[in-house]
Amino acid sequence: MNKVQVVLFDLDGTLIDSAPDLAGSANEMRIARGMPALPYELLRPLAGTGARGMLGAAFGVLPTAPEYADLKREFLDRYEQRMLQETRVFDLVMGMLEALQARALPWGIVTNKAERFALPLTRALGLHQGAVAVIGGDTTPHLKPHPAPLFEAARRAGVAADQCIYVGDDERDIVAGRAAGMRTAAAAWGYLGQGSEISAWGADVTIDQPHALLNWLTVA
Repeated sequence: MNKVQVVLFDLDGTLIDSAPDLAGSANEMRIARGMPALPYELLRPLAGTGARGMLGAAFGVLPTAPEYADLKREFLDRYEQRMLQETRVFDLVMGMLEALQARALPWGIVTNKAERFALPLTRALGLHQGAVAVIGGDTTPHLKPHPAPLFEAARRAGVAADQCIYVGDDERDIVAGRAAGMRTAAAAWGYLGQGSEISAWGADVTIDQPHALLNWLTVA
């Protein structure tokens, strides 16, 4: 494969810890209905699945349920109001991004979070300015694990897809990266979901801390 020219990252669970505000939005909905808040530890692993995961845990509803559309609309409205209340960039991430820039390695963001949320979040957290691309879940007609968002990020970065590496904390990130012909890195500090073990995802490398990516890129 070609040498890595661009590093692409998932957002939630990879660059930022947004779980407190996602879980908080779901619990706000429960409390408004006279239900007790769920433990944060129960909701955190589902943060990478957004509204679908939060509403599934909070109310036991699937996207096919008749009431799901209204619940999702309420969840997203509540989340928009509080999405910067507790969300933070993960420790060591900014240092990693600065190191990439020092090496003249451009980086970008590809997330399933809609632009309505992704663009304000990345701007407020100081991520947008340095990114060569911020691709949201509605930037292309497809969500990950479809490779279309990754192809669009590579296009905006001005490189071929096989010159990129995609870093994410969910199995679908690795599936999408592989489908796009990119190298892939599994971010073990993230949410990781509730599916198969990270070792079974098929990533080119699993990294425990952001700086480990820099070490791997040096020898890749």
